[in-house]
Amino acid sequence: MHFHQGVKDFIKYCQMEEGDRPYTSRYIGSLVSDFHRNMIKGGIYLYPKSSITGSGKLRLLYECNPMAFIAEQANGMAISGNSRILDIQPTELHQRVPFYCGSKKMVEKLQEFLEKYQ
Repeated sequence: MHFHQGVKDFIKYCQMEEGDRPYTSRYIGSLVSDFHRNMIKGGIYLYPKSSITGSGKLRLLYECNPMAFIAEQANGMAISGNSRILDIQPTELHQRVPFYCGSKKMVEKLQEFLEKYQ
């Protein structure tokens, strides 16, 4: 309920019964284990900013950047919503950002939903 409208619409899209959907959702609660599962089974990892965590919760330098690097080496994609994670110039050590990472197809689809509300 606190997420950006584009994220809400993307989640509804993933739950619709159409084509190869609905997709299932999983939440282990650990970035590394959730990301690992997505690397093996496919999918997308979402940790959006919300009205509560205005700039996101995950730290750019030592959580998002390493996962983004691994995802891109595996032909995936990682964004903060409006830019590629690895293109963000850090401004502080514990800088937090929204984080979307996974298969290129799913991240690009999410970008379509996010761009509708910019």
